[in-house]
Amino acid sequence: MNQQLQQLFDHLDLENLDDGLFQTRHKSEGWRQIFGGQVLAQALLSASRTVDDARRPHSLHAYFLRPGDKAHPILFKVENLRDGKSFCTRRVTAVQHGAAILTLDASFQIPEPGLSHQEPMPEVPPPEACLTRAQLADQLRESLGPELHAAFTRPFAIDLRHTVVENMMQPEARPPRRCVWMRVAADLPEDYALHTHMLAYASDMTLLDTSLLPHAMSLFSPQLQIASLDHAMWFHRPFRMDEWLLYVQDSPSASAARGFSRGNIYRQNGELVVSVAQEGLIRVHAKK
Repeated sequence: MNQQLQQLFDHLDLENLDDGLFQTRHKSEGWRQIFGGQVLAQALLSASRTVDDARRPHSLHAYFLRPGDKAHPILFKVENLRDGKSFCTRRVTAVQHGAAILTLDASFQIPEPGLSHQEPMPEVPPPEACLTRAQLADQLRESLGPELHAAFTRPFAIDLRHTVVENMMQPEARPPRRCVWMRVAADLPEDYALHTHMLAYASDMTLLDTSLLPHAMSLFSPQLQIASLDHAMWFHRPFRMDEWLLYVQDSPSASAARGFSRGNIYRQNGELVVSVAQEGLIRVHAKK
């Protein structure tokens, strides 16, 4: 197991302090602040630990309220809102330095049969035909420079492969749509809750960036101030995170210093398993 994958497992290792009270055991990750997908996954995990195994998450709605401090533990407080015969609901507040940094409402359901239809998966190159992060970094070596090249060629817990090559250092304006293959680069146990938490973690990757595509910008554009504001997920069908999933993303709108992005996540066999929506802060500052 590589160091980054072990770090991902560490992020999902929470200490149970009391009934409905959990705390991180390990140092958080992120670039300038804690990666939003980490806190999202930990909040969902906290809620799941107060629900019996027969119930699976079917939706979550979260707000990112403050930047997280990577050097400080996160406390998760779980409130039991309802326990019904089929559904139950939990509210989670993630706290640092006495202030909430994220709130999450999650609903769980006992699986049952019902009507079924879905949006079809688009035709894209298979993951084996797409560049790995390391291969992409080698192709863009001159644009990235030594420091970023080293960062992008190190092992990652989540194997991400864009179906279309993008140069994030020299972005070009194009329609706000992208498709990304992703999976955890290891064999995982059968524990379905683990797969949902890891997908919550990965679902925050590349989604908000999609709203930048029409404007020839990327996360590395120096004039940008960008941060996730909220995040919602709907779990439709079972999946595994150690199998390839296609993350189909688009951004219908950006306005008022906010970008809105959506995502559909498919198994490789074409089954739609999860839908995602996110709005983020996108401020463009004058170049100095």
